[in-house]
Amino acid sequence: MRRVRPGVVVALVALVVAGVWTASAGATADELPMARAVVVTAPFHETADTVRRNETLAAVLGRHGIRGATLYRLLHAAPDLKPRRVPVGQVFEFRYVGTGTEPARVRTRLSPEQVLWVRRDAGGVWHQEIERIVWNPEPVRIVGTVQGSLYETLSDIIPDSILPRAERDRMIYDLADGVFGWDIDFTRDVVAGDHFAILFERLVSPLGEARYGRLLAARLQARGEEHTAYVLTGTDGGNEYYDAGGRSLKRAFKLAPVPYRITSRFSRSRFHPILGIWRAHLGNDYHAPIGTPVEATGDGVIRRASRWDGYGLMVAIRHPHGIETRYAHLSRLAQGIHPGAAVTQGEIIGYSGMSGLATAPHVHYEFLKNGHQVNPSRVDLGDGSPVPAARRAEFATVRDHFEHLLDAAAPPVLALGPS
Repeated sequence: MRRVRPGVVVALVALVVAGVWTASAGATADELPMARAVVVTAPFHETADTVRRNETLAAVLGRHGIRGATLYRLLHAAPDLKPRRVPVGQVFEFRYVGTGTEPARVRTRLSPEQVLWVRRDAGGVWHQEIERIVWNPEPVRIVGTVQGSLYETLSDIIPDSILPRAERDRMIYDLADGVFGWDIDFTRDVVAGDHFAILFERLVSPLGEARYGRLLAARLQARGEEHTAYVLTGTDGGNEYYDAGGRSLKRAFKLAPVPYRITSRFSRSRFHPILGIWRAHLGNDYHAPIGTPVEATGDGVIRRASRWDGYGLMVAIRHPHGIETRYAHLSRLAQGIHPGAAVTQGEIIGYSGMSGLATAPHVHYEFLKNGHQVNPSRVDLGDGSPVPAARRAEFATVRDHFEHLLDAAAPPVLALGPS
């Protein structure tokens, strides 16, 4: 992508006088000096370019006259510009002054919060500046009834003007995996007719951009049973979620390693589609397109990370109290995943595939206690810890405030869905 925006500076010179002139009382109009309009064009223009697939940063900058020693000096002056981390699609804007072939200014967006400016002074020296972008939070309330699936319902209610599609997906994934991922199986527990009320934070930039911030509170039915969640900022600045009774929604283990439906459940006898025999299926299979990130369901230490017979590429994690989890048919491992490595709940350990005995892309997930496979859907995931005693009054205040916003769509809450 390339676009050009010529810039022309027009200046009007109102009066040009060689000396000091004093008008006499008797001067006629013809004797008055006339102002000459002078149009001065400052020759600069701007253009934008985009990093293309399989292209380096040097190639993009080279198209705009930044090569060799100039390239070296620019990169040296701009340590926040990481050549190896520039993604496909990143936009760079260039400003040229005069007839020069090298830009006098380069601008690019490093992140949603940062804009990088690299300017060249009159002596040809480059200087870096970082512009901070302030995103203002505003609460958004969504209420409604599930039609089809929760994902489809929320996607229909939230327009692009409120959250772009990718940001809507982030919000829905956070709701399903980051908040209720320990309590609700969204592929089977939430059905048409279930009601919901969700309060989330929308971030808006000075340029009018919008993105998802965090979930603030939610009331959600799952087959008629109500589940609640309220955010409380942790001592480390992270988000912690508790139910109405002040019990943490986080458990020792998550329900599933990927946010997709189960295609084959734990069974003591199942006809194997490849081997053509009846045998036990001692885990749950989750549909997952190739390359889907697979997360550790609990804290532990990698026991195995290699190919293993019909499992294909498999990761096994050892957890406390004689528990082990296994993740099979992966396409590749995540960086740093090897025997002996410690992992935390929610950490990406690999990516889904169809290695080993698999007919389609999926993740085979097993849960073992003392060396024996048990049904992952029926294991005790542990109890949620209560709100710390010193913060119970604070939590009660926060919960009551969010309850009010969930029930009453009064300003400053933006309400979506039927009231």
